[in-house]
Amino acid sequence: MSDRRTVLVQYLLPKQAITAFAGIVASARAGAITTGIIRRFVRRYGVDMNEAVNPDIASYASFNEFFTRALKPGIRPLAAAQWVCPVDGAISQFGAIERDQILQAKGHSYSTTALIGGDAALAAQFENGHFATLYLSPKDYHRIHMPCDARLLRMIHVPGELFSVNPATARGVPGLFARNERVVCVFESAGGPFVLALVGATIVGSMATVWHGVVNPPRVGRLREWRYDDQPVLLKQGDEMGRFLLGSTVVMLFPKGDLRFNPAWAPGGAIRLGEAMAN
Repeated sequence: MSDRRTVLVQYLLPKQAITAFAGIVASARAGAITTGIIRRFVRRYGVDMNEAVNPDIASYASFNEFFTRALKPGIRPLAAAQWVCPVDGAISQFGAIERDQILQAKGHSYSTTALIGGDAALAAQFENGHFATLYLSPKDYHRIHMPCDARLLRMIHVPGELFSVNPATARGVPGLFARNERVVCVFESAGGPFVLALVGATIVGSMATVWHGVVNPPRVGRLREWRYDDQPVLLKQGDEMGRFLLGSTVVMLFPKGDLRFNPAWAPGGAIRLGEAMAN
């Protein structure tokens, strides 16, 4: 199917209803039916269960338990870098923020202000900074980890659409990552402030963080924000910070400065949690 047709179909589909139904199915504890769904998923996408703490497909009570499975300790060692990759997946785009514009795909960009939910003062901290957009495919490990030591300042849940975030959709839907539902986490680190945004997608039942639990649902149709000025949330490099219940994309924003991305990185390239991302 062409990119154009793929995108057109998504405009017509009832994405919210499909996502709600997928969430029900993924959380269901249906015994042999659940096990059968997981087995077919593993075969179709080539999931490497040997990396999981629990490789026994039949032992997962729900699809969500399988999808958010933990990795064996030490299987993703942390590189000696200021910033390490927070996920397994693929590089969608990365590079410089041009004033306030983030490259989505050839011919498409969107603003930092739109991504974070309209806070112009927060967005100004990343003017002419840097960004990285990392795509998690169905076969990938779907927990997100900290790229560096940091303190959580704010969390913002921005309601939105639920388009797919696959490469074809990124090429065809303008402002995709600033249109989809997202959870924007704002941190302070030794290297300055940074944003780690978890972007939802079609059939992404929910997103969760370790300090809050499930953020969505509920989907209340308005922006929600939590501040952590009086509730210190301190996380170390490599610590889990959140997870997707079904896959999606992470967008990171960094302030202006001498940040140098891993020279081995290229759009479309595979990435692993813990590898060097930038210094």
